[in-house]
Amino acid sequence: MKYRSVFDIIGPVMIGPSSSHTAGAARIGRVARKLFGEVPESVTVTLYGSFAETYKGHGTDVALTAGILNFDTSDERLPQSLEIARKQGVSIRFYPDRETRTEHPNTARLHLKKGENELDIVGVSIGGGKIEIIEVDGFAISLSGSNPALLVLHRDKYGAVAEAAGLIAKYEINISYMQVSRHKKGSLAMMVIQTDEEISEGLAAEIACLPNMLNVAVLS
Repeated sequence: MKYRSVFDIIGPVMIGPSSSHTAGAARIGRVARKLFGEVPESVTVTLYGSFAETYKGHGTDVALTAGILNFDTSDERLPQSLEIARKQGVSIRFYPDRETRTEHPNTARLHLKKGENELDIVGVSIGGGKIEIIEVDGFAISLSGSNPALLVLHRDKYGAVAEAAGLIAKYEINISYMQVSRHKKGSLAMMVIQTDEEISEGLAAEIACLPNMLNVAVLS
């Protein structure tokens, strides 16, 4: 395995104790918060594998909550995140599932809700503070969270992907990774587009105005 930097080995700058169970968990929570787009009223977290076994001792519950509050891994408020969430009126409940077997031991499913706005997301902490989002609202995806990204929910129609890619090219932004996931032909689909450059709100707004586009989320 090749490492791009020393932080791939020792993990990120963070509040401990564990890069996998703390820093990775915080990043999963923060990606969920960014995709949700606002402070949720309630969050249900289901923990699997080693997350389910050690989440309190390793601070996984605290870290996930910190991410949901949009705290970085090095934020000094991280240890107090549960109390801060309570004071902000954010209800977060944790359910360890010790029966279901997942492909990766450090897996969490987060369901965020506020009014009619809901988001269901599954993330895994793969070590050294790195994460992968593997599911969003039932769509199987692969999202690292380390690059700017667009998540576009759209109708599975001819030309939808090409039109979105064309707008990205108009803004002279290079696509580093792209994936399309759908439940069935002609139904709903989700584009995951990771880029080398930051994605502007203007670009996101233009994509949202294209035919067949239902929702556009930007991950910076």
